[in-house]
Amino acid sequence: MRGIKLIIFDLDGTLVDAYDAIVSSFNYTMRKLKANQQNACVIRRAVGWGDENLLKPFIKEGDLKKALLVYRGHHKNALLKYSRLFPGVDGMLRNLKEKGYKLAVASNRPTKFSLILIRHLGLTKYLDYVLCADRLKQGKPNPEIMHRILKKFSLRPTNALYAGDMTVDAQAGRRAKIKTIIVTTGSSSRAEIEKEKPFLVITKITQLLKLL
Repeated sequence: MRGIKLIIFDLDGTLVDAYDAIVSSFNYTMRKLKANQQNACVIRRAVGWGDENLLKPFIKEGDLKKALLVYRGHHKNALLKYSRLFPGVDGMLRNLKEKGYKLAVASNRPTKFSLILIRHLGLTKYLDYVLCADRLKQGKPNPEIMHRILKKFSLRPTNALYAGDMTVDAQAGRRAKIKTIIVTTGSSSRAEIEKEKPFLVITKITQLLKLL
């Protein structure tokens, strides 16, 4: 794939499997607020738009501030206990780094928790830049996060490749005019992903290596 100098990754569902940590923190929060706990499938489908949007549909109006305090307090420890890399991710990033690609993360997860994950799972040494939605006016699917990362490296959209796992990633990549690959290990179904018509749909993130 000619001209690619930068690869931008989503975090959750793409490089990292933190769903067990999210489910644990979500249901802990529901118990504390005396709200209904949810099964893992329901919670997984709600992931991807940041923790405020994850919690808001399941709690009483006016409880969001309290819910976020409870969730975030629990989540910083749950991430250390339950998160893991998807198979082959460490080797893939090492390979890409050795080949000279710039590597970045674009996540709707808050910066604090993205960095906890990145440090805990040993990704810091591979990543040149991390940008999260809480540092922007709008998160994905708004393309601002992509534009900011391109600006950081003084590159054009044609010089970048974006890999994510959700329809929101396909939408953000398309709006930024960046070639986008979606992996089916996240919160969106294959049918939902294909409806967004990304450049390519893959089943494992490590398949990315064969394209470069």
